[in-house]
Amino acid sequence: MRKATWPRLPVSAIRRGSRERGTKHAVVFKRRTRQSFSRRLIEFFYPRGGWTRATSYVLHRLRRLPDTPHRICVGIACGSFVSFLPLWGLHFLLAALLAWAFRGNIVAALLGTFFGNPITFPIIAVSALELGNWLLGNPGSMKFVEVMAATGSATSELTANLWGLVLGEKVYWGRLQLFLWRVFFPFMLGGTILGIPSSVAMYYLCLPLVNAYQRRRYQKLKERFEAARALQRERETGEKT
Repeated sequence: MRKATWPRLPVSAIRRGSRERGTKHAVVFKRRTRQSFSRRLIEFFYPRGGWTRATSYVLHRLRRLPDTPHRICVGIACGSFVSFLPLWGLHFLLAALLAWAFRGNIVAALLGTFFGNPITFPIIAVSALELGNWLLGNPGSMKFVEVMAATGSATSELTANLWGLVLGEKVYWGRLQLFLWRVFFPFMLGGTILGIPSSVAMYYLCLPLVNAYQRRRYQKLKERFEAARALQRERETGEKT
């Protein structure tokens, strides 16, 4: 009897088909229509499902982390402490490093950085700046809008100066120096002083909540296991009779 043989396809057709399948699968994980910058900015300050849904999601993720309550709460405390520092863009990295140093849960630390959100950040910024300027003896105070304007000016000047150094052009550091002495250093000092007691309070506030949730979840899992075990015993008894 003659064996059936499959027709051989050229290598180019096989590669083309694999690329097409990969493209189809990749579309599943991408948006069909790309979001505009304005839409992304709006959803940053107000998520699509609202802040209530976003907060409940973060709390749900924190409660279901597979770790001890102590390590989870240490991670939350590290993340909330980092939120008081003017190290924008480095909060995730610094929170992970602190959680690793203090033997906390790194994922909880990343979620804990959401303590600094568009609602609480203006309060944190103004409070830290007021305290830092008072300790350093700087005259006057700055509003939150002025802080953001100074940050934007310093960032644009830093970017332009870096390009100027590469291209050999003249650079000017006046606005950056003003930002460091008038905003960054006072913010860093005041944020560190405010962040330490706030993170300690966050630890002791979250610890009983995580403990209670994990005990309740363990009890539910135990009840389900016992119910399944009892059902299995009934089936075995019925089969014997």
